[in-house]
Amino acid sequence: MNKGILYAAGAYILWGLLPLYWKALHDVPSSQIVAHRLVWSLVFVGLLLTARRNWGWLGKAIRQPRVLAIFALSGALLTVNWLVYIWGVNAGFIVETSLGYFINPLVNVLLGYVFLKERLRPVQWAALAVALAGVLYLTFSYGAFPWIALTLAFSFGLYGLIRKTATLNSAEGLFVETAVLFLPALGFLLFHELRGTGALGHVDTLTTLLLIGAGAVTSIPLILFAAGARRVTLTTLGLLQYIAPTMQFLIGVLIYGEAFGIGRVIGFGLIWLALLLYTAESLITRRRQVLAAQS
Repeated sequence: MNKGILYAAGAYILWGLLPLYWKALHDVPSSQIVAHRLVWSLVFVGLLLTARRNWGWLGKAIRQPRVLAIFALSGALLTVNWLVYIWGVNAGFIVETSLGYFINPLVNVLLGYVFLKERLRPVQWAALAVALAGVLYLTFSYGAFPWIALTLAFSFGLYGLIRKTATLNSAEGLFVETAVLFLPALGFLLFHELRGTGALGHVDTLTTLLLIGAGAVTSIPLILFAAGARRVTLTTLGLLQYIAPTMQFLIGVLIYGEAFGIGRVIGFGLIWLALLLYTAESLITRRRQVLAAQS
């Protein structure tokens, strides 16, 4: 099998399993988990870059205020995404968090249209309309706006949009993003330590190890994804990306027993139909482009 597929699939599988990891930390406030994730991600990526002897880029990066500003903004979006996701998982909304990543590809299309002036094809417009119908149905059938899903979809979509303009790859970019937010995160954790409400070393050994391990579980999928993205087509990545939300959805329903009544069946069904339209149209368009290039 293509190594790129293995790397990319491995990344999405690890992302799909993340609800199990964060659920094991359900006694720790989500804000502290995110702060630990920022701190230990910086440590883990720093050790990785040291092992690779890959620091030549740093001097140039820190001398460019625009680069630092871009990664400060992308880091802030990533922090919002992590906080809402971890809170949603531990508050019993795993199914809704999975919805955020199901609709993320469609949000990316919308953001491309708004910010990059990309033209949408008729089927893409139809997919967006069907997805909007699904979101509206979920809103009215449950009497609550699916803010968790939409916050995750748009924060990650905007994060990806900003990273498209960045000059650093995934490991270096994650290092700068976490470095920019390191001092606020560390200060937040020290504040809780001084108040006696910190979790590291004060709950049990497993909790301490899981908090420290947050750096690895954040960084390893990103590294695998970067390795896979270099070796497979965008079409293949587009298909593989549904592994993670599908796993999250199944974990929420089958393991944690989250409700999935008829209202959600209809709402999710409309969104899955939108994804089917989007994916099928993308595959057909890609196939036509390949054939045209060969002729």
